[in-house]
Amino acid sequence: MRFGGIFDLDDLRRKIAELDARASDPSFWEDPERAKETLKEKAGYERWLEMVDKLQQAYEDAETLVEMGEEEGDDEVVAEGIAAFQALEDQVRSAEIRRLLGEPGDENDAILEINSGAGGTDASDWADMLKRMYIQWATRQGYKVEIQDEQPHDEAGIKSCTMAIRGPYAYGYLKSEIGVHRLVRISPFDSNARRHTAFASVGAYPDIDDSIEVEIKESDLRIDTYRSSGAGGQHVNTTDSAVRLTHLPTGIVVACQAERSQHKNKAKAMKLLKAKLYQHELDKRQAEIDAANASKKAIEWGSQIRSYVLQPYRMVKDLRTGVEIGDTDRVLDGDLNPFMEAWLAQRADGRLDEARPDA
Repeated sequence: MRFGGIFDLDDLRRKIAELDARASDPSFWEDPERAKETLKEKAGYERWLEMVDKLQQAYEDAETLVEMGEEEGDDEVVAEGIAAFQALEDQVRSAEIRRLLGEPGDENDAILEINSGAGGTDASDWADMLKRMYIQWATRQGYKVEIQDEQPHDEAGIKSCTMAIRGPYAYGYLKSEIGVHRLVRISPFDSNARRHTAFASVGAYPDIDDSIEVEIKESDLRIDTYRSSGAGGQHVNTTDSAVRLTHLPTGIVVACQAERSQHKNKAKAMKLLKAKLYQHELDKRQAEIDAANASKKAIEWGSQIRSYVLQPYRMVKDLRTGVEIGDTDRVLDGDLNPFMEAWLAQRADGRLDEARPDA
């Protein structure tokens, strides 16, 4: 087995050589920021080479164990070698998925937005279920979650929620979730126990760091303050600490009420606005209209990317990749990687289909 066939080692070595040549130029440090980015890019390629070398060595070690065990008739050694091969298979699969996360912002933390759509109270409850699902997914990944803004529904669930999910490549994974999600079930809010369909949309943005400059003019902003909403009691602010920012040129609106301090809420809202503007610019530059438009379609019939059917049968189906999972509880408990990985792989291969309205 040669891992270079998977990860294109010749191309990696060529890129490293090109960056080495660039770094040896006497004028290299005349632009310090560009120089740092070049060295960062080179270090990334070198880490990939090192990883592939380790995978190759692990393969050879496992192969040696199996051969030794077979020659000596030692079943335990053979079993140890087979177990090493199985562990290596998981490592290669993980590395292959990580290789697909190489676009701008993929390494960053993510800002995730959930909005209820068509379906009344069921839709608000569904948005709350999605919120729980993504928190569970983040926990499985070892990520941290911070709720930045949440608007509860009068009867049940939430109208909307904005959360920061912090961990390596959080945005790279979560961008696969952008779009409309459909739920079919017996409504707990229908006294006649009829089947209802509800919709909610998911949006994702890279949480950009301070090294990325996004200029926002004060004259382009409208700043509104209001009292934080919540479940009541001591958690409700009695001052106008919540902040809503509207970017007038683009119409982008963000809000934050996570802190009791208006100053802190404004700072977090400004960071969220920068993330959205950065993603907005990426969408224009890279013409990724398919991904961007998925979260902007009407949150109703004909625009869903994934269906979660709990009645009359149980099935979660991604309408872009065709991946189906019958264990709906497992999915709703945050096991989303099969959907994410399939989307990333098919997108890289150019085989990704738009969601089919009739699916």
